[in-house]
Amino acid sequence: MTQAVSFRGVCRHFGIVRAVDGVDLDIADGEFFAMLGPSGSGKTTCLRLIAGFEQPTAGHIEIYGERAEGVPPYRRNVNTVFQNYALFPHMDVRDNVAFGLRVKGVGRAERNRAAEEALELVELAGYGDRRAGALSGGQRQRVALARALVNKPRVLLLDEPLGALDLKLREQMQEELRRLQRALGMTFVFVTHDQEEALSMADRVAVFAHGTIQQVGTPEEIYRRPASRFVADFVGSSNVLPAEFVGAGPAGRWASLRPEDIRLDPAGREARVTARAYHGRVVKLGLELDGQALTALVSPAETLPEPGQTARIGWDPAKVHVMEHGA
Repeated sequence: MTQAVSFRGVCRHFGIVRAVDGVDLDIADGEFFAMLGPSGSGKTTCLRLIAGFEQPTAGHIEIYGERAEGVPPYRRNVNTVFQNYALFPHMDVRDNVAFGLRVKGVGRAERNRAAEEALELVELAGYGDRRAGALSGGQRQRVALARALVNKPRVLLLDEPLGALDLKLREQMQEELRRLQRALGMTFVFVTHDQEEALSMADRVAVFAHGTIQQVGTPEEIYRRPASRFVADFVGSSNVLPAEFVGAGPAGRWASLRPEDIRLDPAGREARVTARAYHGRVVKLGLELDGQALTALVSPAETLPEPGQTARIGWDPAKVHVMEHGA
């Protein structure tokens, strides 16, 4: 399989701060790859290392088999879409999209034609004469995408590009980005701190913490088989429990049990209800079982106990995942 991006032992240190600390990573050609993690985890620094805005302190980076260290951003076949879009408000949409081609010396007629094609890709045909400053947030997002795509990069880097949008528009743009990536067959590398965004959009996800990668896998692998307590807690919500408590392993190991996998079961173990909250499609129950705090997500159609009452609960042992790492 052709690798679009490869990291081998990559570090980026800022004084005593180890922003990226020994990262090994392969991103396949044509893959929608998400870098997921909290602020300061190293994901954005890795994106900037691919773009060429940062250079590694140590290690080796390749982009389609070519060594990237020391290569300036303008000589890399990648483009970046930023969270703030970085559009020129005094220019019309067409000139914003064509700006990179103008810098490269492409003639006006050719770059305008390319800009119109890019606008059509992002479903903004006919918007070329509008001022960028007069567009809605979603439209500005699409213009920023068109500006990145007009240069026909082999890798498109997206730095939390949906963070400034409201929930409904963000969900629409998630679908649009996925559709666009599939249509183009281009490698997308997407940075986000939003777990649902990463799980719903990416072919594979790398979970970052403290400058290192905690786990790489498909969304289902990351969610169902977290490698560590950090991944289990950060990706969705999970009941992280001693393995022996759920009868799934020896002392000293930790297990992940997702809240939706706990069910009300008349033949199950008796737990005390500590909280109850209605969330529309589900009801969130806080529970205490043999001194352990648990969270369950159950159907609102069920007859549910009140806080202070007891409930009998159970789970399928096959849903319990014993993690590789305790920390």
